[in-house]
This record gives sequence, structure tokens and C-alpha cells, in this order.
Amino acid sequence: MPYEQRSEVAGSPCAINIGQYDFIKKKGFVVPCRPLQKMKLMIPTNIRLIATDMDGTLLNSNHEVNESFYPVFQQLKERGIQFVAASGRQYFNLEKTLSDIKDDVIFVSENGSYVVFRDEELHVQALPKEAVFEFIRIARQIPDNYLVICGKKKAYVESDAKEFLSHLTLYFERYEVVDDLLEIQDDEFLKFTICNLKGSEKHAYPHFKHLHADYQVKVSGPIWLDISHKLANKGVAMAFLQERLGIDKAETMVFGDYFNDVEMLQQAGHSYAMENAHPDVKKLARYTAESNDNNGVVKVLQKLLLAPQSV
Repeated sequence: MPYEQRSEVAGSPCAINIGQYDFIKKKGFVVPCRPLQKMKLMIPTNIRLIATDMDGTLLNSNHEVNESFYPVFQQLKERGIQFVAASGRQYFNLEKTLSDIKDDVIFVSENGSYVVFRDEELHVQALPKEAVFEFIRIARQIPDNYLVICGKKKAYVESDAKEFLSHLTLYFERYEVVDDLLEIQDDEFLKFTICNLKGSEKHAYPHFKHLHADYQVKVSGPIWLDISHKLANKGVAMAFLQERLGIDKAETMVFGDYFNDVEMLQQAGHSYAMENAHPDVKKLARYTAESNDNNGVVKVLQKLLLAPQSV
């Protein structure tokens, strides 16, 4: 991968453009800034923002973070590179998964519908409740579907079947089993999700693909189908962050493996699909990383950090 040298050093004295960076300083974002004088130590990359999907990407097949990620993360932080965890998972679940570093990570949850940093909402793109209720009516006509309303406060489900909950609890930290999803009112609906254990691409997606013109309809995993607001996806969330942070596509690196990562891959100059990614997703990324079980994300980041530096 080509690298562009930058004369920026973490912790160096720097001149801040108040108009561009005032928001960042207030929110506590970690963003590289330009030094008053050119430094001799050259950082051999222009990357300032890194975002990764979680399941099938940063996490292995056991839904675990490899321990080798944490020292790499610390080095990225020291270089002033902002890290983003972008997932279809619930915010509370993402925060728990990365609890040791949660104060330094921007969380893009629910496929971009909800962006949070240090417990502060930065971006919310909710669905109209009546639209979600119509999705529920359609989904109830399809065999073997388990339905989830992904609310801001918690997720809501009607089934307590063990085979379903064993999957649900991997991605949702807070949930409630209710009698009727159509009765839920006191929450914002970030996303509507269908779990079909026979396969979402074949058994759930065909019933909702006609909604593409008005909503985001994403096969987000082998058994998951997500429907979100038309303006809610990981790419829109990344564009929002890039604007806030004063970072462009050429300074952005992202990793993904499934269809809910497509817009995010397109929003970065350095886009990586995992070796285990869906074949159609691989075609859209500029590069391929080793599989999630081979620690592909960390290996790319290690190469980034080990690239030659000149003094």
C-alpha cells in the first residue's frame, strides 16, 4: 500500500483552526493537528480515521476481539488516529464488547442509525413508527421469522425461544420480551431486524426487497435482515464524522465483510474487504485483508504502524 509522509507528531505543539476543530476539542475527539513548525520525525501515512465492522471483521468466529488488537489500538491513539467501531449491533453491546477502550472509540451502531461518543449522542436517524409496524405485519406472514424492534433504549422481541435468544444476546445487551411489538410506543425505533435461522438472504430478503426505494434493506449476516431509514447507513455515518473531524476519504481506512458495510467501504480511500467477506462485497473494496479468524484487521494495522519512518 502506498504511504504519504506527513510532518505531524502526536503530542507536538500545534496551531488549531478554531472554526474547523472547535467541535472536536469540545467533544474530546482524538484528531491529528498540524504543528507550528515542520518536525523531523515523519509519520509515513496520511490515515487519520479508521473504522471497522465488528462481526466477521474485527471479531473472530467466536465473537471475540484478539488480544493483539489492544496494543495496536494504543499505538493508533498515540499517533492521533481516531478509531470507529461500526456495526449493526446495539450501542450498549458495542460499548460492552470494547469496554476497556470505550472512552476513545466512536460507536456507529445499528448500521449507522445511532452514533455515540463518550455517552453523548452525535447522530440519530430513526424510523417512523408506522413504517416499522407495517414491516412487522409483513414479516409475521413469513414462516420461521423472529422479529426485533431495535429501539434507542433497548430491543424488543416477542419470542423467548432459546434458539433465537442465543443469537440475539450476541448483538443486543438490553432487550425486552413483550406480548405484542405493535404496542411499543415509548422509544425511538432505530432499526427493524428479522432473524431467519434458515437464511435471511433467501427466506427474508425477497419479501422486503421492494422497499429499497424508500428504506435501507440490508442482508447484514447469514441469518439477519435489517431495515433502516433511507438516510441511515454506515457510509452516511462516516461522512458525518469526516465532516465533523475535518477528515477526507483519502485519510480514511475501513474494514468490512457484508452488505451493510458497502456504503462505508465506498466512503474511504483505503477500503478492505475481509477474505471471508461476501463475494459481492469483495468486488467493491480496493483491497482484501486476511480473514477475521486470521486476525486480518490487526495485521493490516500492524503493517500500517510498522511502515518505515524517516528521522
